Amino acid sequence: MALRSLNSLVVAGLAAVIFCCLAAQSLQAAARRPNVVLIMTDDQGYGDFGFHGNPVIKTPNLDRLAAESVELTHFHVSPVCSPTRSSLLTGRYNYRTGVVDTYLGRSMMGTDEVTLAEMLRDSGYKTAIFGKWHLGDNYPLRAMDQGFEESLVHRGGGIGQPSDPPDNHSYFDPGMVHNGQEERAKGYISDVITDAAIAYVKAQRDQPFFVYLAYNCPHTPLEVPESYREVYAKLDLSAGAFPKVGRPVEGKQNPEEMARLYGMITNIDDNLGRLFQTLEDQKLVEDTIVVFLTDNGPQQPRFNSGLRGRKGSVYDGGIRVPCLVRAPGKLKAGRKVDAVSAHIDLTPTLLAACGAQVPPDAKMDGMNLWPLLLGDTDKLAERTLFFQWHRGDAPQAFRACAARDPQYKLVQAQGSGDGQFKSGGKFEIFDLINDPYEERDLSQTKPEIVERLKREYDAWFQDVSGSRGFAPIRTVIGSERQPRVMLTRQDWRGPRAGWGKKDLGAWELTGEKSEVYDITVRFDSMTKAGVARLRWGDAAVEQPVAAGDRQTRFHGVKLPSGPLRLEAILDGDGPPSGAHYVELQASGDNR
Repeated sequence: MALRSLNSLVVAGLAAVIFCCLAAQSLQAAARRPNVVLIMTDDQGYGDFGFHGNPVIKTPNLDRLAAESVELTHFHVSPVCSPTRSSLLTGRYNYRTGVVDTYLGRSMMGTDEVTLAEMLRDSGYKTAIFGKWHLGDNYPLRAMDQGFEESLVHRGGGIGQPSDPPDNHSYFDPGMVHNGQEERAKGYISDVITDAAIAYVKAQRDQPFFVYLAYNCPHTPLEVPESYREVYAKLDLSAGAFPKVGRPVEGKQNPEEMARLYGMITNIDDNLGRLFQTLEDQKLVEDTIVVFLTDNGPQQPRFNSGLRGRKGSVYDGGIRVPCLVRAPGKLKAGRKVDAVSAHIDLTPTLLAACGAQVPPDAKMDGMNLWPLLLGDTDKLAERTLFFQWHRGDAPQAFRACAARDPQYKLVQAQGSGDGQFKSGGKFEIFDLINDPYEERDLSQTKPEIVERLKREYDAWFQDVSGSRGFAPIRTVIGSERQPRVMLTRQDWRGPRAGWGKKDLGAWELTGEKSEVYDITVRFDSMTKAGVARLRWGDAAVEQPVAAGDRQTRFHGVKLPSGPLRLEAILDGDGPPSGAHYVELQASGDNR
């Protein structure tokens, strides 16, 4: 009897221990803050998905993600990439951050901006970026300077652009920058950054992490492994193969381009399948918020679910993109939320979902959508969202802009390209509840709505333009954080600045201290002898360049502290032109 009682006590004790362990594990799981995987693709349009009615493209993993997620069906971004990226990571309109365009020094984000990565890092998260940053290539503008503890990125706005390292312009075996050090990767770019993200997830599985996986595909150049291109080269990619919905495709579809584009997208989908499988294998699905979106509309003519316009346009084809949010156990799978939302909303939303504090001086423009996603509310406070993009060093009021309230959208689409814009333009009004494809301009019958949204836009423009102004954001030289600085045509400025062989610009810099540099200048091969000249302020140095030379090196050049404007000019081989690369290596000699 005593033995039987002892056994009963042992069993009861073991049960109590097991119960306590399970309870502790349950509390630990409940207390764990969610991981965040934020995925963004580049130039992938609203119609480039099976779940948005494209019958040709193969995106099974993203289709599955859509079925498992809450979809924000009226989600908006900027018409081009750098503005979207700055808003996405700060919760603020891009004009407040200093970002107005994608190149020529206009895509550099102010270093006083506080990013989502910084806020999550300061809340105890591990943070990493893999892929496209596009907000500054040098200190103190790099992703690694803006909150990302692990950083594997390419330079500038994309591979195949002037910001690439010399002689490295391919999506295969691309040149990357890993935590500030240049490396040559092995493999195809989307595979490379996905491999890195997967390795990071495995390494950090026991603590909360934030992964920003920013694919640069399907942005040009349209390079993809042949096996992916072949799948689509065999298919009918003519306009007749796609649904007749909304507005017809603007422009002629190129089957070879589309085969490459769709191959690039399917490659991304396959890579995301590998990443999602890793989350399952590591038992992290329930602990991870996955967000997927794209940075703007499609660049090339193709099916876009009937939306009007493409990349660069403030019509919905340029700014309306998918946004999927998956959080198993928290968000109801397959639910669609039609509240009007935008890129500025994701930072406050993710901070709320992670229980992270928003710094009191952050001054975000976006709203916290987490209660909306949870289903705790079915509407947002009424507001108007604003979108604008055009070339140039500073924005111009009412040029290529839109204002969107819950029902109506004001559009003034003219002036998005280079060149002068005459004030005025053509103002259109669309009722997007009843006219989602922007086919019927109501400006003549609803002039009061035109005037109201114009007033709201004007107040917004004055507000965001006055935040910091549009003086150049500067690269810092002479810092121990980056002894070697590579300047490229991505960030130079000036009336002749561009990406052409004979263009000429200058770099706006700040010397952290007076420093002596060895400076290498790289340029196109000279057809005849000439002179290479470095110039800053009233000072200059020069040296001869022989025919056939492609670079020259200046030794012991002392540059001052404080603001300076550096030019690197080639003269004697036609009109004066600028260098393609200027590498400043601090020599440590401060004589």
